[in-house]
Amino acid sequence: MNKNNFFDSENNDNIPTLEKYKEYYSDDGFWNKIKKHYKNIGKKLVKLAVVLFYTLRDKDTPVWAKTIILGALGYFILPLDIIPDFVPIVGFADDFATITLALGAVALHIKDEHKNKAAAVLDKLLDNDI
Repeated sequence: MNKNNFFDSENNDNIPTLEKYKEYYSDDGFWNKIKKHYKNIGKKLVKLAVVLFYTLRDKDTPVWAKTIILGALGYFILPLDIIPDFVPIVGFADDFATITLALGAVALHIKDEHKNKAAAVLDKLLDNDI
């Protein structure tokens, strides 16, 4: 399997083609979603998404991995996706699955510093400093 096409629907019909969602990604959109919805999203999903954010920003992360991350975070930002975010209880289930798939794909490029920065962001969110 070609790394660049990890989420290509030809490789697995059950995995959405994430690359098309990268056009929806922006840093402002990402942080706005985190700040506005972090209580509804849940601590685990926020942490995983922020880990991906810092992995994306790392100059050592390869382009193919950044493409997967951009797609996953772009999907995460969209309020109207497979399961709309406003649907109680299950609204972020598809986002969680997408972020988890992306994490699995780029796991070798996630560093402790990415996890530490994500943990610091969570601490600030819990203290309402962000």
